[in-house]
Amino acid sequence: MLGGGLLLAQKKMDPKLTEVWDPIPEMVSPGDVKTPPSDAVVLFDGTSLSQWTNARTGGPAGWQINPDGSMTVKSDGGIQTTEEFGSVQFHIEWKTPKQIKGTGQGRGNSGVTFQRRFEIQILDSYHNPTYSNGQAASLYKQHIPLVNASRPPGKWQHYDIVFMEPKYDTDGEQIKAGTFTVFHNGILVINNVEILGTTEFRGHPKLGLDEISSYMPGESRKKNIYLQDHGNPVSFRNIWLRKLE
Repeated sequence: MLGGGLLLAQKKMDPKLTEVWDPIPEMVSPGDVKTPPSDAVVLFDGTSLSQWTNARTGGPAGWQINPDGSMTVKSDGGIQTTEEFGSVQFHIEWKTPKQIKGTGQGRGNSGVTFQRRFEIQILDSYHNPTYSNGQAASLYKQHIPLVNASRPPGKWQHYDIVFMEPKYDTDGEQIKAGTFTVFHNGILVINNVEILGTTEFRGHPKLGLDEISSYMPGESRKKNIYLQDHGNPVSFRNIWLRKLE
C-alpha cells in the first residue's frame, strides 16, 4: 500500500510526465470473419496452393481445392509453406469429415506443425476419447487443452495460435524456450505454455536447434509451417499469419 506522502506526491505530479507518444503503433485494418488483417501473410485464400509445396518431394502441393474455397488432404503426403517463419500469430480454419470413420487418433486426424518441430494437434475430438495430450488443440504429447472446445464432425472450426519461437545460441543450444497460446473456436485452451522440445510420437521431446523431430519429416534449422497428411480427408480454409518478430 502506498504511504500518505507518496500518494500526495503522485497527486501533485503532472500526468504528462508518464505519457509516451513514441513510437506510434502502425495502423492495421483488423479485417473480419472472412478477411484477414491488412498486414497478414495470406497462405491460402481458396484459389491457389502457390504458397505450399509437397513436403516430401519439394514439388507442387497436390491437395484438392474445392468449389467452396477450401482444400482437402489428398493422400500424397503433407504440405509445407514455401516460406520460413519465426514467431507468428497464425489463423487456420479446419473441418473433419461429417461421416465418422475410425476412433481415437484415427478419426479426423491432422496437425499444424511450426518450424517442422512443434505440432498443434488437429483431431475430431467431439465425443471421441483418446489420450488427453493428443486431443484437438493439444501441443501434441506435451500440453493438454484447458477445455475441449470441439464442434461436431462436419462443422467448421478454427484455431488462432500465437507461437513464439525458441531462442538458440551460436552453437544451436537452446537459451530460451518457445511458447504457445491457442484459441480453439474463440476459447482459450492453451495459455502461454512452454514448449518442452520437439514433437515426438515415441519418447521425450528433444532440445537444440539441430534436433529433428522423429515424428515429423523435415530438416533441422528449417522454419516452414507443415500441414499433416494422416490419411484422413480433413479440409482447411482461410489460412493466414502475422509475423511477430
